[in-house]
Amino acid sequence: MTLANRPLENKIALVTGGGSGIGQAIAERLTADGATVAVNTRSGAGQAVADAIGGSFYQADLASMDATRALGQRVLADLGRVDILVNNAGYNHIAPVDEFPEDIFVEMLQVMTVAPFQLVKQVLPGMKERGWGRIINIASTHAIVASPNKSAYAAAKHGIVGFTKSLALEVGELGITANAICPAFVRTPMTERQIAFQIQATGLTEDEVIRTLMVGPSATKRMIQPDEVAALTAYLASDAARSITGTAQLIDAGWTAS
Repeated sequence: MTLANRPLENKIALVTGGGSGIGQAIAERLTADGATVAVNTRSGAGQAVADAIGGSFYQADLASMDATRALGQRVLADLGRVDILVNNAGYNHIAPVDEFPEDIFVEMLQVMTVAPFQLVKQVLPGMKERGWGRIINIASTHAIVASPNKSAYAAAKHGIVGFTKSLALEVGELGITANAICPAFVRTPMTERQIAFQIQATGLTEDEVIRTLMVGPSATKRMIQPDEVAALTAYLASDAARSITGTAQLIDAGWTAS
């Protein structure tokens, strides 16, 4: 294999939320491009993914600041460094603001905004020392535009984009890039749960929910597949993307074009 075929050869990556959906696709793609990948999930679900790609598995619940800190320490102790950090872990909860549970709101901010900060803080010194690093935060179209009943998710995703931009300005001269990826609805287990919720709440069929509530605002009228997000992640992790930093990369099927 040539460097062109394996552009991430000899790189070490950590992917959070790597047990299914977008995270799994990213772990598989980074491996195919030559990286050694550590997979993190809250439960044991990531073990099968790590085994399949020849990577390592780290179970940790990013809802806990202590567990997140320990995750970074374990990965660095075991693997020596992290060249590519992909903060992908996340979840959604749908409720009006005045009915939204306070503990869930705080937990969502921890998982999707604070935990990425914690992990970046741990891997950044090594990246600075080596003069190379890639930090890729999986945000959402909801980091750009909001939806009703998703206040915590929108707040967390807006927050991670702001963090990404500030970080990029701090490390831009050090060979380190920081970018966010903002997909619209991707066909993942989390999206499947949202579809089921909307079917129950609205009485619509699955096709009607997808067409009217999920892909209706998009130009292509199709759901995004996880491997599309993985391909963009792999590109941003490569040397070819060394001049791309501080961005919120939309992969939204034209959702925000109008």
